[in-house]
Amino acid sequence: MKKIYFKNLQEYLGKEICIEGFVDNIRKLQFVTFIIVRDSTGKIQVTIEKNDNNQNLLKIVESLTSESTVKIIGKLQKNEKVKLNGFELIPNSIVITSKSEEDLPLNFKNSKSALLDTRLNYRFLDLRNEKNLLMFKVQTCLINAMRKFVIDNNFIEIHTPKIISAASESGSDVFEVNYFNKKAYLAQSPQFYKQMAMASGFERVFEIAPAFRAENSNSYRHTTEFTSFDIEISYIDSLEELMDFEEDLFIAGLSAVKEKYGTQIKELFDVDIIVPTKPFPRIKLQELYTTLEKNYGFKMNYEDVGDMNAESEKLASKYVKEKYGHEFVFITDFSAKKRAFYHKRDNGIPLGADLIWKGCETTTLALREHRYEILLKQAKEKGLGEDIKFYLEFFKYGCPPHGGFAIGIDRITMLLLETGSLKETMYIFRGPSRLNP
Repeated sequence: MKKIYFKNLQEYLGKEICIEGFVDNIRKLQFVTFIIVRDSTGKIQVTIEKNDNNQNLLKIVESLTSESTVKIIGKLQKNEKVKLNGFELIPNSIVITSKSEEDLPLNFKNSKSALLDTRLNYRFLDLRNEKNLLMFKVQTCLINAMRKFVIDNNFIEIHTPKIISAASESGSDVFEVNYFNKKAYLAQSPQFYKQMAMASGFERVFEIAPAFRAENSNSYRHTTEFTSFDIEISYIDSLEELMDFEEDLFIAGLSAVKEKYGTQIKELFDVDIIVPTKPFPRIKLQELYTTLEKNYGFKMNYEDVGDMNAESEKLASKYVKEKYGHEFVFITDFSAKKRAFYHKRDNGIPLGADLIWKGCETTTLALREHRYEILLKQAKEKGLGEDIKFYLEFFKYGCPPHGGFAIGIDRITMLLLETGSLKETMYIFRGPSRLNP
């Protein structure tokens, strides 16, 4: 029998049906026993009257524990007294398909009842929490809408290798692996290979795939493995054009989330989904430094001059929210010393930007240097040579002007739902001190 999802039960009123799910709760009263069963879409009340006809069912229920899984056949009928959707299932058959131990190591229904590390140790239980379930439904909706947007705009999906012979962008922050007695690395990003697609004439590509960073960081927004939504576009004429495209991409994703899950997000996360308006505010870095010092007394520390840091990102969002009533802001005109060698430059200034949302960088986007001699020169400036020889080959035989960006899916989910940490947002978190489960 086809699985009946609880969100669709209204269609089966008055019929005998088969349901399957987890036992959410059992209540044994003097004359009746109630079993609340849940699936990924909702809950239903199963009602068993304590009479001679139901002795076999009641005997089964005696051994039933919360969080066991069951298969129940019965008649779905209306009952206005039932608070849960106004209907109940009257069973004639109950099968325990798996039995849970009575003492759970974690009260997953109350996320504050255990330390985060404990919850991560038992992530398979923690994910049963209704907020976590909603979170991944929201993420699915967001990424599906963004994927649809790029496909509707003539993008080709590619799948680049994750085991590579050279570091993606530099010799640091990469995981080294033994590849048949040779050195290989886990890819930091698909950067080189999505640019190869531009040299191949694909014009517009995207990829949604894992990336790896060997950063010994324990901040709220860093992880050693994450999922990246990468974009690369040929024949981009200006940074403005690239920023315009990313605006449309975010608007498409957030519009879909607001329409489908806005009410539930407000109920469970107390977050209002705001679909941004165009254009997003755009501020040059030096202008931002001046503004933050004037308004908040903030001065960038020496090692971060020419770039952003966590504090400046938070203050930038605060300023833009106060001045423009906007959640997003593009920061442009970074120092060439702080940007990758393949960023195109105009009078020494990289043609790129960081997109800040809710106090956190979500994207670095840039035009790419596609002219071989200039790219070679910029690579040498960064001390890069043999490691990127294969990459430089892409630009010897004609390559259109292009640009792109990457969005960390786990990070934008964290910002969207304001969870406060990637550990909460990621299906399975990986960090310097966590390799399990």
